[in-house]
Amino acid sequence: MTWALVLAAILAVLAVVYVAHPFLREPEAPVDRLSELDELERRRLALLEERDRATDALRELEFDHRTGKVSDDDYRALVGPLRRRAALARRALEPRGEGRQRDRAVQ
Repeated sequence: MTWALVLAAILAVLAVVYVAHPFLREPEAPVDRLSELDELERRRLALLEERDRATDALRELEFDHRTGKVSDDDYRALVGPLRRRAALARRALEPRGEGRQRDRAVQ
């Protein structure tokens, strides 16, 4: 009976170690560095960031206007340039020709 309990305990410990082993060891990464961005990818990233900044600024301006922190005159003066910035960034991110096709469809 004692041998059976000892054998069961050893078997249980071995099973736990076997199952836990992949989780306890460090993963092996062949290369831990990101590849360098080329000029096109850097430009796209800059345009994405510009679009996001302009969109966030528009959202914040709209919120401030609705809550009364920004007057109607200030809102009108600020919203146009922000919309232009966001639109220019979005247009620059569109694949070539896609914006022209959409413009023709609207006409």
